Amino acid sequence: MSHTQALCRFLAELNDTHLPEDVLARTEDLYLDWLASALASQGAHPIPLFERYAQKMGPSSGPAQVIVNGASTSAYFAALVNGASSHLVEQDDLHNSSVLHPATVVFPAALAAAQDLGKSGRDLLLASVAGYEAGIRIGEFMGRSHYRIFHTTATVGTLAAAVAVGKLLDFNQEQFINLLGSAGTQAAGLWEFLRDAADSKQLHTAKAAADGLLAAYLTAEGLTGARNILEGDQGLAAGMSSDAEPSKLSADLGSRWALLETSFKFHASCRHTHPAADALLDLMQRERLTAADIAHVETRVHQGAIDVLGRVTVPTSVHQAKFSMGTVLGLIAVHGKAGLTEFHERALTDPAVSSFRDKVSMTLDAEVDGAYPQRWLGRVTVTTLDGRTLHGAIDEPKGDPGNTLSRRELADKFQRLAQFSGARTPLEAHALIEKVWDLRNTASMAHWL
Repeated sequence: MSHTQALCRFLAELNDTHLPEDVLARTEDLYLDWLASALASQGAHPIPLFERYAQKMGPSSGPAQVIVNGASTSAYFAALVNGASSHLVEQDDLHNSSVLHPATVVFPAALAAAQDLGKSGRDLLLASVAGYEAGIRIGEFMGRSHYRIFHTTATVGTLAAAVAVGKLLDFNQEQFINLLGSAGTQAAGLWEFLRDAADSKQLHTAKAAADGLLAAYLTAEGLTGARNILEGDQGLAAGMSSDAEPSKLSADLGSRWALLETSFKFHASCRHTHPAADALLDLMQRERLTAADIAHVETRVHQGAIDVLGRVTVPTSVHQAKFSMGTVLGLIAVHGKAGLTEFHERALTDPAVSSFRDKVSMTLDAEVDGAYPQRWLGRVTVTTLDGRTLHGAIDEPKGDPGNTLSRRELADKFQRLAQFSGARTPLEAHALIEKVWDLRNTASMAHWL
């Protein structure tokens, strides 16, 4: 049995009696965090473009719901818009060793299909676990080389979304094999957009969620796909990786719940900036420094951070600023936080932030690079204006499993994100939070919002 076959057998046999309590609870937490990210993008460019496209090309009503505007449409177009909206504000989750944002592709597809198929909240949770477990392992299998050119959440995310929907459709092992083939052949998404401050990142997640659903629904109708799309000579790894490890596809299935390793985002920026941001904040608090005391900050980072963040020198949009190490550290140093409000009100217009940005550099560090992607270490060296050299170190950024957000912190984050866009009042947000905590007891996801 190949590693792909072993993964598909696990997915087919998985049922909710296999899920430990901590996995169920964590899935609810991740769902809440995803929903907050989607709500926070209401009205923000380019999400209205996706809404108008869905209105023009999709049905005027349907069983699935669009989060940002409450419209009803087909499952396909709901997955498309919800996939785009939940990846805009850079607050959605990340799994470290796969460098995958699972929520923004798994939940849009799973929710849309669950509403279309009349499934329960518990069905949704089980399907989402399947999507996370498959997506994370496929991301790990693709290796570090893949991420240098390809946006893993776009490529691998297509397969993760497909698996979640396939589980809702109760696929057997053979159907999961065909499903991966049809999803994998659609996998796409390139990092080049960052150089131009383009909007492609939202297109990536929109298409991954929608194309995953497309692959699953066509598989249910009998469409076949490549049987070895992951490991084959002309498959995904052959075309998109130089360091793929097939054994990662089937390692510890059923005993290691990779979903539990997923991190929440504390800062509203690219996750590659978080370790250095936390290390700088910790150092400044310990040494009682202000931004005016600092002459230079050297961030010692892994190669993946350089590959992604090195494309942005002087950001020209708020979204691009979230991929600028200097801007993120400037917000941390000057304002003590890098949240949505700071990015939208200060990242591009505050001269103190811009001035600090120019004091920041990135250097490849052997220790940090060696630990990545399993661990995202934060290391900074600060030179002060009075000539001191100070070092800051963080081994687990805020939001990592060993330094996670509690349910109270997740609820606070939900309230902040809903308030940021005006998508929900505090009372409405509280009601939604309570509904998420009760997902496993929800009889039907139809009209859930």
